[in-house]
Amino acid sequence: MTNNTHDADVAFIKALAELLRDNDLTELQVKRDYGEDDSLNVRVSRKMEAAPVTYAAPVAAPAPAAAPAAAAAAPAAAASEAEDPASHPGAVTSPMVGTVYLAPEPGAPAFAKVGATVDEGDTLLIVEAMKTMNHIPAPRAGVVKRILVEDGGAVEFGTPLMIIE
Repeated sequence: MTNNTHDADVAFIKALAELLRDNDLTELQVKRDYGEDDSLNVRVSRKMEAAPVTYAAPVAAPAPAAAPAAAAAAPAAAASEAEDPASHPGAVTSPMVGTVYLAPEPGAPAFAKVGATVDEGDTLLIVEAMKTMNHIPAPRAGVVKRILVEDGGAVEFGTPLMIIE
């Protein structure tokens, strides 16, 4: 391998590293063939540090001994509902991975607010995926009870977005 080829390979690898960083990728792999018995295999990767996720465990107050069983069961049901909004029957979940927008553009009013009545098919929010704005429609008519995501936040497939009752 000549020094010119070596310099070109170094420049190529630097360009790959820059491409990795600029596009927020974690790994690239490229094979360059120079001839029958001469090739360059390059794998550039970086370790992505995930933000730590903390969960607050709900603390339930002990029920008084004289409380009826039905009264003790109601708070337990409410606590389990609060723990996992996705299991709520009125939960609207994300159909894709992307970024959530509650309004059509910055500064505009939100599509839906807590307490608002929505009809089936009304746009609740937008999930941007791969530079495409996907309007998420209300699956049924009802009242928006909770909004579970923040404007501009990232969501995964199946992430609960809102509760409609």
